[in-house]
Amino acid sequence: MTIKIYGGTLSPFVRKTVVFAVEKGIDFELVQAFGPMGPPEFKAASPFGKIPAMTHGDFSLADSTAIVTYLDAIQPEPNLIPTEPKARATTIWFEEFGDTIVGACAGKVFFNRFVAPKLLGRDGDLAAADEAERVEFPKVADYLEKVVPAAGYLVEDRFTLADIAVASPFATLEHGKCLLNPTTHPKAYGYVESILARPSFAKLIEQERQIVKARESA
Repeated sequence: MTIKIYGGTLSPFVRKTVVFAVEKGIDFELVQAFGPMGPPEFKAASPFGKIPAMTHGDFSLADSTAIVTYLDAIQPEPNLIPTEPKARATTIWFEEFGDTIVGACAGKVFFNRFVAPKLLGRDGDLAAADEAERVEFPKVADYLEKVVPAAGYLVEDRFTLADIAVASPFATLEHGKCLLNPTTHPKAYGYVESILARPSFAKLIEQERQIVKARESA
């Protein structure tokens, strides 16, 4: 049974799920879907149209956290969600930080600067995007600058779900022309660059850049 992941990796949540699967060495098929657009299986798996969604045989699920939890359970190695209690809890905090705090900022920036005008054919709220970059993004950058360890990974001095979840929305922010400053935030900048340079991320991001470039020039 082939695992199918529904969505598009311009979404930081879909990207997170796909990178997690790739790093796990799990075979899957990515099926494009978004909101009302997608095959019947997507709509059944995600009744509210949220991405990502997943099917594995007769089992279906939506939400990136739920999906990576399932993927981790069916293939425990390599271990990307620590088992030591404090490390595990810290990983879940960083996933929440990436999804809810960085992801919310990325959503406002990218949706209004790219998704609405270039994919949906309507004006985005550029004032909301600018405010998110001016008010929310510096707080995110300051926090990350403070917490990135010298080892270069957020938990247990090794690559985990924490790094995937935090770095993914920064790729979305980049597509929205909202970038970390290497002068004012050198640790955060170096950290994000190193995580996004991993093959599991880099191939996706290059494909996404081509999509963004093509849409912007259309």
